[in-house]
Amino acid sequence: MSTIAASPTPTPADLRSARPAYKVTAARVLRSEWAKLWSLRSTWITLGLALLFLVAFGLIAAFQFKSRITSGRPMDRDFAQASALSLSLFGTNFAQLALGVLGVLVAAGEYSTGMIRSTLAAVPRRLPVLWSKAAVFGLIALLIGTAGVFATFVADSRILSSTRAAMTLSDAGVVRGLLGAGLYLALVGVIGVALGALLRSVAGGIAVLVASLMLIPGLTSLLPTSWQSHISPYLPSHAGEAMFALHHDTTTLSPTAGMIVFLGWTVLALTGAAVRLVRTDA
Repeated sequence: MSTIAASPTPTPADLRSARPAYKVTAARVLRSEWAKLWSLRSTWITLGLALLFLVAFGLIAAFQFKSRITSGRPMDRDFAQASALSLSLFGTNFAQLALGVLGVLVAAGEYSTGMIRSTLAAVPRRLPVLWSKAAVFGLIALLIGTAGVFATFVADSRILSSTRAAMTLSDAGVVRGLLGAGLYLALVGVIGVALGALLRSVAGGIAVLVASLMLIPGLTSLLPTSWQSHISPYLPSHAGEAMFALHHDTTTLSPTAGMIVFLGWTVLALTGAAVRLVRTDA
């Protein structure tokens, strides 16, 4: 009579040793955030809109300027003093809204769907999630913004070649201005991510973003003139504009000072988001 030997039952220790050991690393968190970002249809749509705003409004501004020059129609003071650089960056104000809103969605969208619980369960230390979201989206916004402004300037320089606004990439301040505009748009996207993580609400993050970039600068005009000169240059939008403006005066910051101030606002937003992420539950 034959007997069948019973196979030994695996112990929990054996099961644990048989599983592959996966460690949470910065590279893997970055790869995860990259995959999540491109899996959303809103990413493709909003990035496409940001690029469209940069190119379309820049070209429209250049054609309008040339049309008024050739027809002899009067132009307002700001438009009359425009250059190929300023006209090619005409769509920056519209593109910043698209990139900023998408940045808010990148962070706050996970809170609205509840996916953030799975994300933080996979990355218990939490902060690498925030840094990875900001880094991934900031890099994408930088590439989109920089490519858009350079492409628009090249096209505008050809349109305006026979006008007083004509400029080329070799002119002083042009490359610096274009790179500054790309960096500005990238930092706006990072601020959007920070506001989304801080407020954990898509509507709230967008409202604060729009107020910071558009409403508050307008409200400063109601302040006494002596106050405006001390407050206005340090607002996020005005400091950001100094990064890519061709000419500066006593009422605006220099490009370097504007970049430092805008980086300070970015760090402040990220710090607030990091503190809340660590101290409160999802």
